[in-house]
Amino acid sequence: MTLPAILKDGLSLPAVAAPLFIISHPPLVIEQCKAGIIGSFPALNARPASQLDEWLAEITETLDAYNRANPDKPAAPFAVNQIVHRSNDRLEHDIEMCVKYKVPIVITSLGARPELNDAVHSYGGITLHDIINNRFAHKAIEKGADGLIAVAAGAGGHAGTLSPMALIQEIREWFDGPLLLSGSIATGRAVLAAQAMGADMGYIGSAMIATHEARAVDTYKQMIADSAADDIVYSNLFTGVHGNYLKGSVRAAGMDPDDLPEGDLKTMNFGGEKSKAWKDIWGSGQGIGAVKDVVPVAELVARLIREYNEAKAELAA
Repeated sequence: MTLPAILKDGLSLPAVAAPLFIISHPPLVIEQCKAGIIGSFPALNARPASQLDEWLAEITETLDAYNRANPDKPAAPFAVNQIVHRSNDRLEHDIEMCVKYKVPIVITSLGARPELNDAVHSYGGITLHDIINNRFAHKAIEKGADGLIAVAAGAGGHAGTLSPMALIQEIREWFDGPLLLSGSIATGRAVLAAQAMGADMGYIGSAMIATHEARAVDTYKQMIADSAADDIVYSNLFTGVHGNYLKGSVRAAGMDPDDLPEGDLKTMNFGGEKSKAWKDIWGSGQGIGAVKDVVPVAELVARLIREYNEAKAELAA
């Protein structure tokens, strides 16, 4: 399997911290990168659009300074997530900002556009595309994506329905490039399991919500730490696309998580200030049973690294 240097050199763990809508912001991304994993955030988290320029300046300048002070152990690179869906009226502006700052990795979701891939390739960056099935995987690579993020059953946010073993297996029958696995990865052992299945890296989202640096309210963070797989509901009501959410937040909003009506794809909107649903209804993947406390990012990543190394040693023995 072919993996570009940017996705392997200098990482403490073969993992990417997933871009969390509303929650990921510069303090979280910077600490993820310092800890040795690829940090990321959705471009749409920077509101208004002009704030994206400020965020990218803060992240690049802070990590550059950190790398100068720590030449023997530099920070991991960072990524920006772009929502390619037609409702995102900021896409052109946000791509221009990524080009301006030469963002190393751009993660694309809900659509694939060759012109976006071309823009990122123009300065030497790479693109990774979210997919939930093999058909979408083929389309993404055909349109110029460098790698894939297989979003399997159990992932937080807009998750797919396929078993990770089935999804990775089918993609690896034809694709030899960068492949990440998303879906209930909240331990170092799960990262190693992803590699054993054929993925190159793990994609870690929900566990990052329960960190000090995450831009989430304390009750959200604590609900992650107090919940398990049975506390997740899969619904398309809130954005028009099926996703996984914490039942506790649905109840708090006055709804029955076990009796939700069907949503409508027409309700999906990522442009402007359409973020209310994600403030009131909290996304989460099924792997949160491994999350017991709200901790600093550095402590969480240290746990993941320890578990990963222990699992490798056990298998080798």
